[in-house]
Parts: sequence; C-alpha cells; structure tokens
Amino acid sequence: MTTSDTQRPRQGSDILRTALRRNVGAMVGGTVLMGLYQAGETAFPIALGLIVEHTLRNRSLGSLALSIAALAVIITTVSLSWRFGMRILQKANTTEAHRWRVRVAACGLQPVARDVGLKSGEVLTIATEDADQTADIIEVVPLLISSLVAVLVAAVALGLADLRLGLLVIVGTVAILSALSVMSKRIGSSTREQQARVARAGAKVADLITGLRPLHGFGGNHAAFRSYREVSTEAKRQAVTVAKVNGVYAGTALALNAVLAAAVTLTAGWLAFDGRITIGELVMAVGLAQFIIEPLKLFSEMPKYVMTARASAERMALVLAAPPVTTPGQGSPAAGGDLEIDCVRYGSLRKLRFKVSAGEFVAIAAYQPRAAADLARVLAVNVPPHAYEGVVRVSGQEIAELSIEAVRGHMLVNPYDGEIFAGTLRTNIDPSGTSRTVPEAVEASMLTDVVALHREGLDYGVRDRGANLSGGQRQRLSLARALAADSDILVLHDPTTAVDAVTEQLIARGVAELRRDRTTIVITSSPALLDVADRVLVLDDGVITAEDTHRNLLATDAAYCLAVAR
Repeated sequence: MTTSDTQRPRQGSDILRTALRRNVGAMVGGTVLMGLYQAGETAFPIALGLIVEHTLRNRSLGSLALSIAALAVIITTVSLSWRFGMRILQKANTTEAHRWRVRVAACGLQPVARDVGLKSGEVLTIATEDADQTADIIEVVPLLISSLVAVLVAAVALGLADLRLGLLVIVGTVAILSALSVMSKRIGSSTREQQARVARAGAKVADLITGLRPLHGFGGNHAAFRSYREVSTEAKRQAVTVAKVNGVYAGTALALNAVLAAAVTLTAGWLAFDGRITIGELVMAVGLAQFIIEPLKLFSEMPKYVMTARASAERMALVLAAPPVTTPGQGSPAAGGDLEIDCVRYGSLRKLRFKVSAGEFVAIAAYQPRAAADLARVLAVNVPPHAYEGVVRVSGQEIAELSIEAVRGHMLVNPYDGEIFAGTLRTNIDPSGTSRTVPEAVEASMLTDVVALHREGLDYGVRDRGANLSGGQRQRLSLARALAADSDILVLHDPTTAVDAVTEQLIARGVAELRRDRTTIVITSSPALLDVADRVLVLDDGVITAEDTHRNLLATDAAYCLAVAR
C-alpha cells in the first residue's frame, strides 16, 4: 500500500478534515439520533411541568393518562436514539481509527524509508494511541452538536416561560465556553508533550527488548533499566501535569455549570414568588436547571477532546507527511544476476570496487565488522544512492535508476540479525506462502533437526522474536527464509556465526548446492563458506586487497590465514 504525495495529509488539521469528510454520512445520522436523545432528555422536565400545570387546572384523569403516555414515548425515544446513535458513531470511530493505523503502518513498511526522525517505538505509539484519539473527532462533533441542541431547547422552553430565563441560559453558556476554550489550549500543549514522552518511553522499551540477550550477556541490563526508568519518570511527570490540568478544567467546568443551574433555579423561584410564572413553569425550570448540567458538562468538555484529537493528528502528520529519504527510479533490473560495485565510498568503505558475474558464488572476507555492515547496508538499499560516492550496478543498471521494490525483488540481502516473527516455522520461512523451494531451503540451512524435534513439524509455533528457539536455530530459520525466496542475487551476511563447526560445514555445502548457477555473495569469516566459494575477496580497510580461492589465500597470505583460521 502506498500513498501519493497529492493524497498525503500535510498537517494535523488536514488529517482531521479528512476524517470528518470521510464520515459525513455516519456523523449526520449519529447527530440526528443524538439530537433526538438530547431533545428527549430536555423534553422530560418540560413534560413534567406541563403535567403539573394541567393537573392543577382541570384535575382530569384522561389528561393524566395522556401525559403518562407522552412520558413513555419520550423515554422510548431517549433509549432508542442513544442506543442506535452511539452504535453508528462508535462504528465510524473504530473504522476511522483502523484506517489511520493502516496508513501509518503502510508508511513504515514502504520500501523507501521516510525522514521521520522517530524511533520504531514512537511510530508504534502513533499508529495505536494517536490514531485512536484522532478518530475520536468522529464522535466529538455529533456530541457537541447534540449538546448544543439540548441547551437551545432548554433556552427556548425557559424563554417561553420568561425571556429572562432563556437569556440567562444563553449568556451563561457563552461565558462558560469562552472561559473553558482558553483552558483547553493549555491542555492541547500539555497533551502533545505527554504523548511525545510516552512515545519515547515506548521506543526505549522496544530497544531494550531487542537487545535484551546481549545486555544480560555483559551485565548491562541494570544500566539499561536505569536509563528506561529515567525516560519513564519523565513521561510520568508529564502525565501528572496533564492530569492536573484536566482536573482543573473539569472542576472549573462543573463549578461553572452548577453556578448557571443554580442561577436559573433561583431566578425561576424569584419569578414564581413574584407571580410572573406559574407553578408548572417553576417545576419545568427547576427540572431543566438540573438536567442542563449534563449537556453543559458534555458541551464544555468538547474543546478538550478537540485539542487532544488535534495533538494526536499533528503527531500522525509527522509520519504521514514526512518526505522520503530518497526518490527512487522507476526501472527494473534486466535479466541476469551480475553485480558491480564501482568506487563506492561510504562509512568505512573507501572507493570499494569489485564485480560478481551472473551465477558466481563469491565470498567476501571482511577483516573489519563495520566494513561488512556498511557493505550490507549499501547492497540492501538501506542507504540512498545519493548518500554515498560511486555506483552500484545490478545486471548492468545503476541502482539509482531502479525502483526499490524491483531491486529487492531481484537481489535479497539477508542480515546477520534477521528478525523472527510470531507464527510457525513455515510462515517464517515462507511468509507469502508462494515459495516452491521450502523443503530444499530447510535441508540446505540444516533446519531439519529443528523440524524433526517437534511433532507439528513446520507448523511448530514460534514465539515473538523466536523466544522459544536457540540462537543457532533462529539463525538457521532466517537463512532458510532467505534461501526459500530463491532470488536472482542472494547476499548473506554472517549466516553461520551461531552454529557449531560441523553444522557450519553442512550448511556451506547445502547453500553451495542449492544456489548452484545462481549469483550468491556471502560476507563471512567462516572457513567452511569461504572454502565452497568460487573465489574469495578480501575486504581490508575499506578496499579489496586480495582475490583468490580460499585455499590459495591460506597458502600465500599470512594475514588472511590469521584472520579466518579457526
């Protein structure tokens, strides 16, 4: 799923407008039903006042029965309109939140990375909490309008009894909203900061979980925990600040609403005492004064929810409106599997130059791990072509002229720390379910013993990040996935560092046999893999310093022998 620049929202207000525009139908239906609900709620004290008025005048049982029937209709209308109105609005809310979650996830999964400046944990928070809070605008607007309906109906009813009562409600409502709108701005800024700090805490957790095993290995888990505790404490302090602001806001809104209700009640009492309104109108006024607190409370809380939704939308815009790191070409690699690195300078690579012919099995012995990692990043197109000097050519075409999807479909670079997903062995090896070489890949990667250990075979359940597998099993599972992809060009980065020497020998032979006549590059220091390669390139200090077969290099190059001999 991709999104064109013309369709991508540029800021939070665009996102909110898009959400509102897409749900006009649901919002209109929900507004009508919620308006009926609020009108029915308002009509209840009005009906009680009329009942009292008519009962005092004619004392008719027929009028009383009719009034009770009218109350039953009002109660039924209130119940059904609330039920179906909230159902419509919540369905639209949930659907809209889903759309934005998918949209944010799609941005993160696009082949071309975006210049977001956020960690994966922060993006996760944006794709969940912020998407949900942004979609709340779908409910906020109808509830705001329905609350306004209730206030207007109450004002009109009171105004018919006495103009001063109606004006008191209108003027009081405007004054309350004016005061609360100023406070809602503080809530918006505080909420944005809280969301940012919570997202940073989430990102820290994601980083710690990823590096948990190495941290335990060298005793760094306590320092890492202290680091997370500092970040989490900052988020807690900001959350307390937001809670205080929200508390002041809610308390002020409740106090102002109560003052308005009390003013309406006292004014109605004074008018009744003075004989300007009837007893029935007094009952109606007192009932409306008590009822009006709820819609006024809801009405006064809406600015807060609007500011929260806008703050979340602004954070989503950080991802959705972020420009791509690079603008890829539109071409596709030609048939064939040759790869050429021409004077590439990036990181620790210094004008690196070599060529791998189609169908060749080449091993690269990198003396410095950083150089191996830099080379793997360049080949995986994790580094935009404009970020390094020189040219990478795939099947004779420059990578800058090709689309990222086409390059990665033609050339697979399997990292040494390939991620393992929750699912089964089979879904980890063949996520799309389209590979025809799964059995061969399992055999070549020596994953057969893992499959044989479990009655379910390839359908054995794998936990998140391969938590129920050993390091060697996870590495072989990642290698099996790379082999099952059966790409024209396969680049493997240290695929056997976590397996024993015997298994490494078997894997080396299996990979060489399975990839026969297919272009294969292995960045490794494994003697077994170096030995099965057609030729070995020695990468030292960022350049190729030697080239020959593994055995010839062992016999003639003392530095090579020292670097790879085990």
